[in-house]
Amino acid sequence: MHKNNFYYLLVALLVLLLAVPLADDFEVITSPLVRGFIFSALLLIGVWSLQGGGRYFSIGMTLVVAGIAFNIIAVNLASPIWQFGSFLSLIAFLLVAIIFTLRQVVFGIEFNANRLVGAVCIFLLIGVIWALTYTVVELLAPGSFIGLAASTQTGWDSSWLYFSFVTLTTLGYGDISPVSALAQALSYLQAVVGQFYVAVLVAGLVSAFVSDRKGP
Repeated sequence: MHKNNFYYLLVALLVLLLAVPLADDFEVITSPLVRGFIFSALLLIGVWSLQGGGRYFSIGMTLVVAGIAFNIIAVNLASPIWQFGSFLSLIAFLLVAIIFTLRQVVFGIEFNANRLVGAVCIFLLIGVIWALTYTVVELLAPGSFIGLAASTQTGWDSSWLYFSFVTLTTLGYGDISPVSALAQALSYLQAVVGQFYVAVLVAGLVSAFVSDRKGP
């Protein structure tokens, strides 16, 4: 296992969280194919964090490549089925990344900065997974959310990341709101997961890290 493996994942996630909003503001990436490819390429960088994880690395790479392929097919055929396949493949990859990272963070022997970075990555991965899930819900049942732009309702953009992270952190500005029962359930579950994660896992890791640095 690489000592600083989670730094690759953190960089990929931070670039994603900043690049997608900037691309929307400046309208530099309007093609769904290019947008999906860049998103997947960033996740390929994140796959590097799974290197040394055996089957996790193989599964993660397969899912990301599948997501890219499905996205290309979806754009060329204008087929929602392939679009769903792309989203589901990427969600599955992010779940694999969370499971792998969580194992290293919780069961690792040495308390070091890499484990703390891994804990941050898990939090960010939760936000991205829910953003993709909200996108799928809106595609399957249009009108599940209000306050969205027309382009957001038909595909992926920064609005889903924004709504996901303000929900995860319980900011709740109210400019975008869930209206369907499923959308509302996903929203309050995300808020619960976010608060539970920060309160229990991250606080415990920081405390253990400080104690380990101080020594006996």
